[in-house]
Amino acid sequence: MSVNRHVAQTNFKSMKTIFSIASFVFYAISIQAQDVKVQAGKVQHYENFASQYVVPRHVDVWLPDSYNAQTKYAVLYMHDGQMLYDSTTTWNKQEWGVDETLTRLQKDKKIRNCIVVGISNAGKLRHSEYFPQKPYESLTDYQKDTLSKAYRNKDTPLFVQSDKYLQFLVKELKPFIDKNFSTLKDRKNTFIAGSSMGGLISVYAICEYPQIFGGAACLSTHWVGVFRTENNPIPAAFMRYLKTHLPNPKKHLLYFDYGTATLDALYPPFQKQVDAIMKEKGYTDKNWLTKEFIGEDHSERAWRKRLHIPFVFLLKK
Repeated sequence: MSVNRHVAQTNFKSMKTIFSIASFVFYAISIQAQDVKVQAGKVQHYENFASQYVVPRHVDVWLPDSYNAQTKYAVLYMHDGQMLYDSTTTWNKQEWGVDETLTRLQKDKKIRNCIVVGISNAGKLRHSEYFPQKPYESLTDYQKDTLSKAYRNKDTPLFVQSDKYLQFLVKELKPFIDKNFSTLKDRKNTFIAGSSMGGLISVYAICEYPQIFGGAACLSTHWVGVFRTENNPIPAAFMRYLKTHLPNPKKHLLYFDYGTATLDALYPPFQKQVDAIMKEKGYTDKNWLTKEFIGEDHSERAWRKRLHIPFVFLLKK
């Protein structure tokens, strides 16, 4: 989500300031129009896609202009789906520009044929669905209580349910997509991507379901959770989880990046810790990429400018 530029000068040591900034990340609700406008390809819209695991949400499947039933396509699942294609419907009038970027890359033959499944977030439930559950459950009761109190102050109870969200993706949404579209169903052609909290749930997804997802792109991954960086137990919980749950580097691809402005200014030291774990687990430049973007902020505008990099990394022929 975007953050006003003056925030770049903010003293991030203030708990109040952190929560003020984080409200953009955790609670932003976008208005989703049924008629999604794209510059290239077409979108098939599914209104309030029902689930036995999570509340209904819209799903928008992007298809390239050349889409046909005789060709098989890789599938990229993307979180915060209402922010991907159409800036006329988003809360901040920004978008990822997924349709334009993929169309250009496919035209230049830099990536394989693919479709994108954009999964809208659940508004105020976004954080509870995107916060990796096993790292959360490893926190002490005191740490969990502190986290919950922060959310009660915002009239939003914290009930981490990312495991159920992933069950929705794997047990309901993926089978539906594979049944109704001409897809390559195997791990090597199934990917997941997101930014900020969407980056967290993407790396969590590939760790929990390594047999389903062959690659994950995590842009501006929000390693700090909701607390300030000082005396914050959440990043350490994520690191412990990664040390024991990262998937086999011989069969998976992982992409991370971060900017250095606004909320992204918090991420470099934690991303360095993640990078050290990646090396320890045997990842190399063949299956892992971390990129720094000096001066870039925490916004769809920034992610759009560099989106071609993770797309080529995951989808290269």
